[in-house]
Amino acid sequence: MKRVTLAAAAASLLSGAAYAETEITLWHAMGGALGDTVNAIAEDFNASQDAYTITPVFKGTYEETLTAGIAAFRAGEQPNILQVFDAGAATVIGAKGATVPVQDLLSDNGAGFDIEDYISGVRYFYADTEGKMIGMPFNSSSPVMYYNVDALEAAGVTPPKTWEEFQSVTAPALKEAGYVGLSQSHLPWIFTENFMSRHNLPFATNDNGYAGVEGTKILVNNDAIKAHWTAVTEWQDQGYFEWFGTGWGDNQTPFEEGKVAIWLGSSGSFGGLSKKDLPFEFSATYLPYWEAVTKEPKQTFIGGASLFAMAGKSAEENKATAAFFEFLTKPETQFFWHKETGYVPITEAAYELAKKEGHYEAMPAAEIGIKQLSLPAGENTKGYRMGFYVQIRDVMNREYGRILTGETDVETAFANIEKEANGLLERFAKTQK
Repeated sequence: MKRVTLAAAAASLLSGAAYAETEITLWHAMGGALGDTVNAIAEDFNASQDAYTITPVFKGTYEETLTAGIAAFRAGEQPNILQVFDAGAATVIGAKGATVPVQDLLSDNGAGFDIEDYISGVRYFYADTEGKMIGMPFNSSSPVMYYNVDALEAAGVTPPKTWEEFQSVTAPALKEAGYVGLSQSHLPWIFTENFMSRHNLPFATNDNGYAGVEGTKILVNNDAIKAHWTAVTEWQDQGYFEWFGTGWGDNQTPFEEGKVAIWLGSSGSFGGLSKKDLPFEFSATYLPYWEAVTKEPKQTFIGGASLFAMAGKSAEENKATAAFFEFLTKPETQFFWHKETGYVPITEAAYELAKKEGHYEAMPAAEIGIKQLSLPAGENTKGYRMGFYVQIRDVMNREYGRILTGETDVETAFANIEKEANGLLERFAKTQK
């Protein structure tokens, strides 16, 4: 009898070991309500099956999360999944052996993968030089133009389609009606990176950096963008544009308060704006473009961040990560993320579900980011791949701040950006040898 009891106990233990859940971790930079939504998705995944458990861990800002991830990898203590923002992508992708390409991870674990399943604006931003998707797009967004409907009606104008229209018609009328015409958050992302994409201008040599790091040079010191920045300084002098600081909220808050009529921000801000008790009705539309530069404006590309599967994990943990990525890209999961946050659904199926559910009939502005990402593409619209780009953005922010405070002129600022950015690109190339 005792032998039977011991055998039964052993069988029970073995059974428990065989079916123990595989645990994985996700390090992310989503704070506040966004973090709550990440936690909700993790809880839904954990409840959807009994083989795997994922634990999300908030690690601070984008920069802090990336720094923590790099340090952990060097110490052999990396998480299974690391959220990496757009400017840090080249650093992670360029780190040999640091990640498992998401395309391989899904295919090798029976999940299947077809890059055409993803909306056009997100397909290749986190891809390698061969077009293989390395990072899983996650909180993907596009810069869009938000506007105060009441302010534009009071001024008797409609949202400007071009910058020529803004400076000659929209801005003067808004000023007359008592509003600052324009503010915008994230000068490098909107007034540089997506300026280049919207106008289909090359941002860097070597196919915007996608063809390799050796010899890559930034091409930001060009006539079109310098003319744009010259116009911005003139708008500032005329009271059509105001810069409130480098912080995202520095420029969003005056819009929310009704002082600024048009704010250039992220489509990912829609969820937060729609939940606030704003003193006016707001909507959104595409980023303006300069008709003098192009008669055929193109799509923007994504900002935000992606999820990278870190290397050095067991086959079972990689299988768990693949299962989570597969869950994350389900139309229902993406629609939930899209509704709660305003970030775009990354797959065509999720976009179709949102339309089927009538989401855009109730909130038309919620569709603008996706529609803008789905505009016609060009040779220079898939994004960029430049190493040490976090530092390059710092250089841009410094020089743009100096322009807007009158400390320097446009020509000098862009010469400085070009020189320092190319120095950083050269240093990065040496780390890849």
